[in-house]
Amino acid sequence: MNAPSRRQIKVAEAMAHHAADFIARESNRKSLITVTRADISPNLKNVSIFVSVLPKEQQGDAIAFLKRVRTDFHDFLKAKTVLMNVPTVDFVLDIGEENRQRIDELTRK
Repeated sequence: MNAPSRRQIKVAEAMAHHAADFIARESNRKSLITVTRADISPNLKNVSIFVSVLPKEQQGDAIAFLKRVRTDFHDFLKAKTVLMNVPTVDFVLDIGEENRQRIDELTRK
């Protein structure tokens, strides 16, 4: 697997930043949705935005909300970026972050 190019890294960082901004504006604040990272395909056509959700009980509702507003986020990206083709977006629960938090819990005991 090749390391991501500088352009991939820059675009992924921009996508994560814009996603955080969009979620802060659009969420109902019943849960805390935090963008942890974004992964973009080498051809810049698909991006996965990874999020963590607190409280855990709201994870399903939060992901359902994010999937529901994907089109709105795509339109938001069109207005905020200079990319010729805005990538297809998918929101994913960041299990790695959840595991890290669990490890932190266990090491404090």
